[in-house]
Amino acid sequence: MEERKNGSVLLDDESFGPLLPFIRDDTITDVDYNGKDLWLTDIHKVKRKADASLITPGFIAVFINKVSMAVEQQFNPANPILEAESEELRITAVHEAATGTGRAFCIRKAPAVPRYDAKALIQQGYCEEKLLTLLINCVFTKMNFVICGDTGVGKTEFAKFLSGYIRPQDRVITIEDNPEWHYAKLNPKSDCIAIKVKKDGQEKEKRGNSVTMNYTNAIKTCLRLNPSWIMLSEARSKEAKSLLECWSTGVKGITTIHTDNVLKIPDRFLNMIQNDKDAVRMVNDIYDFIDIGILLRLKEMEDGSSRRYIDQMCFFDRENEQNRAYLIVEDGKQKDVALPDSVERKMKRAGVLDPYGYAYTMTKYPKRMI
Repeated sequence: MEERKNGSVLLDDESFGPLLPFIRDDTITDVDYNGKDLWLTDIHKVKRKADASLITPGFIAVFINKVSMAVEQQFNPANPILEAESEELRITAVHEAATGTGRAFCIRKAPAVPRYDAKALIQQGYCEEKLLTLLINCVFTKMNFVICGDTGVGKTEFAKFLSGYIRPQDRVITIEDNPEWHYAKLNPKSDCIAIKVKKDGQEKEKRGNSVTMNYTNAIKTCLRLNPSWIMLSEARSKEAKSLLECWSTGVKGITTIHTDNVLKIPDRFLNMIQNDKDAVRMVNDIYDFIDIGILLRLKEMEDGSSRRYIDQMCFFDRENEQNRAYLIVEDGKQKDVALPDSVERKMKRAGVLDPYGYAYTMTKYPKRMI
């Protein structure tokens, strides 16, 4: 077993035994064992059963024992849940005493490799070239993005793709409990700080003189680190208020949330903020500081594969004391509507003269043009 680093579990190749080929395969995202069957899920969300004959009780016992020793967690009927992670893997195991179907484990892979490419996204029908160019220009213009959708639609992967168009000299700070963004590795010439928060840090604020690094504290800390962008892996709770306050200072960012319609993003944020006394002001701030909402969906194809695509996209805007949402994409199709005046003004100030054009992209980022 390799040495432990930053509380993560690092296993050597031998520890994975018959699972090693699946761990090494970059096209596989999930390796799941339910106590009897071994299932693999690939980057296209195609799920297939694999040969589980080598997944013996003896191997499982040794494998889980190595994981529990690495993270110094007990795994027994009294402690039936085991969670561990490395830089690119997240391992969860459930004891047979808690399942009734046998000892089970799931291995989720989040390798530091770019899974999305602009040309491939267009060819696969993820969205039209015109829309993708607009979104990339919105990154150049330094707008705030909220990406929503169900679990498994690829919210974080698309957020990683968009963040790849940030200028290298702009300091990016990522905040997440599970390492998935890998911004520094994917953009080695960038100025980046990666902050890891505790999974149980949502409720723990202070213990004596120490401060738990939860999401809210991490966002507040970021403001003292001179960020240009803050990437919050997922807004789940009251940290949404801190994120909005951060964006109000001029820092930009990308985050993901769970909701099924971009027009529900303001209400979802308001619910996460929780019992704020000045709800009207907070609603105004939501429309003022969130620029773009994107909804991703997953469509099941006849051949058993799945296709991810942008189902909705909108601009949020607050002008003349009026809050408005401009729906630009609906049901996967771009509408024939003009962009909000405020968006066009922001783009012109940033040097983007044509929201749907390549001139700015090719001039500033020749290696990343579509």
